[in-house]
Amino acid sequence: MSQQRWSEVDSYIEQQLVGEDAVLAAAREASENAGLPAIALTPAHGKLLHLLARIQGARSILEVGTLGGYSTIWLARALPDDGRLVTLELNPHYAEVAAANAELAGLAGLIKIEVGPALESLRALIVADAGPFDMVFIDADKSSTPEYFELALELTRPGSVIVADNVVRDGALADPATRDPGSQGMRRFHELLATDARVSATTVQTVGAKGYDGFTLALVR
Repeated sequence: MSQQRWSEVDSYIEQQLVGEDAVLAAAREASENAGLPAIALTPAHGKLLHLLARIQGARSILEVGTLGGYSTIWLARALPDDGRLVTLELNPHYAEVAAANAELAGLAGLIKIEVGPALESLRALIVADAGPFDMVFIDADKSSTPEYFELALELTRPGSVIVADNVVRDGALADPATRDPGSQGMRRFHELLATDARVSATTVQTVGAKGYDGFTLALVR
């Protein structure tokens, strides 16, 4: 198997099961034109998030890491008309691009973008008693994922779902000697999951257009 084949399969899946979407394509293009890094979810993974949110019956979603709003749009589309999505973004420029993309998608009324360090924003949400959120998606600074998880957990309820992306790190997750900060963060994250009785979790390895990685799914007990 090769990266070329993984990308071909992703392309086939997108053609068969995801389809063309002018709004999402425009969001990707706007992000690229604005100089944002090309690290957004693939369409197939975006739809997976959307379906998980629908299966969950989510009315409130918390996202850690907005980027250009591509995953934000997928998630917000799963919400009812009176739902809410709070998304946290460190970079003001990225937040501006995401806000414009949300407006273009007709979802600005459902989405609130909080700009600043995510740990500070999460603590502020806890102080404001902004939870509980039915679903949390963590896709930000990988070295800080354990801290994001612990704070986000305080904003959930029994039955909430937490999804963390990019956790396998090209296999470095299984390497105790890794010096990569992101991989070290994900190992600490898994150590937390293994000992925290408040959640039941699993991690699934993936291959695709973005290479070899994986995601974690946790259910709050």
